[in-house]
Amino acid sequence: KGFCAGGDIRMLTESGKAGDGRAWKFWRDEYRLNTLIAEYPKPYVALIDGVTMGGGVGVSIHGAFRVAGDRTLFAMPETGIGFHPDVGGAFFLPRLAGEIGTWMGLTGARLKTADCIASGVATHYVPTERFGELIHALETDPLDDDGERIDQLLDGFTEPAGDSELALSLGLIDAAFAGDDPDVILKRLEDAGDDWSKKQASTLKSKSPTSVAVTLAALRKGAELEFREVMVQDLRVSMRFLAEGSDFYEGVRAVLIDKDNDPNWGPRSSNVDGYFKPLGDDEEMTFLD
Repeated sequence: KGFCAGGDIRMLTESGKAGDGRAWKFWRDEYRLNTLIAEYPKPYVALIDGVTMGGGVGVSIHGAFRVAGDRTLFAMPETGIGFHPDVGGAFFLPRLAGEIGTWMGLTGARLKTADCIASGVATHYVPTERFGELIHALETDPLDDDGERIDQLLDGFTEPAGDSELALSLGLIDAAFAGDDPDVILKRLEDAGDDWSKKQASTLKSKSPTSVAVTLAALRKGAELEFREVMVQDLRVSMRFLAEGSDFYEGVRAVLIDKDNDPNWGPRSSNVDGYFKPLGDDEEMTFLD
């Protein structure tokens, strides 16, 4: 059903409160895995036929081939729990067309199958009923190292994904979500007056103000960084979200523990830049070795 169910988030909140170092070790290992996938010398195929969020994004989006099925639902909803789109989100989101990645990162927007194809999140669509056949072909066909044969194989299974709703809102997304100021983005949405923009404004106002500001800064920085540099940035930002009084704890309580979906966010941090400061050589210089 899903690539990620939030169990890791509970452990991270416990570790952050205890200061026992488990969170840093978890993220070190997770971000190492994301980097290994991004740099893997052999073709990497991810089948994302289901809910793909959080850690599930990290083990799929950085591969060369991302195959969506009929049940695909892709999102980076971290601003809704007082966190940021980590696992390399600040690398791939800014590299989607226009401001689609900014919209996804700030609002946690959910993409269905056709949207994933239209946005470039997925490279191929294969009907769910054919996934077993596809897996058998991947396991048994003679393949090459450069991915050309896999590309041909996937093309043999691929079908049209249908119309994407993104086509109707892409102009609105690009107009509203440009720039570096979350307040300006929100005002554009509120001033636009159409139903789509009103819905996005309401969604944006429901997210952690600090998470929205930090995420927007991370995406803008990530657009100019190499992949490994983004992973170092992710480690810095993730650790900073474990600080005492962080919205992260309130978001996890509201969404994953009490499940009342009514978080009491604090005011936006006055030190967004501080989330990106180095943690220190001992913590950073070796975690990708």
